[in-house]
Amino acid sequence: MKCLEYTAVSFTGAAGYGLLELLWRGWTHWTMLVVGGLCLLVMYGLANDTKFPYWQVWVLSAVFITTAEFVSGSIVNIALGWRVWDYTAVPGNLLGQICPQYCLLWLGLSVPGVWLCRKLRRLLR
Repeated sequence: MKCLEYTAVSFTGAAGYGLLELLWRGWTHWTMLVVGGLCLLVMYGLANDTKFPYWQVWVLSAVFITTAEFVSGSIVNIALGWRVWDYTAVPGNLLGQICPQYCLLWLGLSVPGVWLCRKLRRLLR
C-alpha cells in the first residue's frame, strides 16, 4: 500500500512542478518532473513527521529542493550540457545552477507544499 501512496505523491509532485514551470517560464523538461516528484516525496515525509515544527519543515524542504536543484543541474546542465536552466546572470548564483532568489522562492512554495502534503496524507491513508 505504501508503494501506491508514494507513487501518487511522486506523480503529484511531478505534475505540480511541471505546471509551475509552464506557468513561470512557458516550458519544462522531463528531468524537472523527476526532481519535482522526488522533492514532494521528501516534503511528504518531513511534513508528516511530528517532531518538527512547521517552520523547520519549510526550511528543511527549501534546503532539500535547493540541493536537488543543484545536483540535478550539475548533471543535466553542466555534465550533459542540456541547458535546462542557467542562473549565471543572477547575482549570487553557484555555478549557474542555484541562486539566493530561487532559494527564497522554494522557501515560500514550501508553505503551501507542506499543506498539500498533509492533505495528501489524509486522503491517501
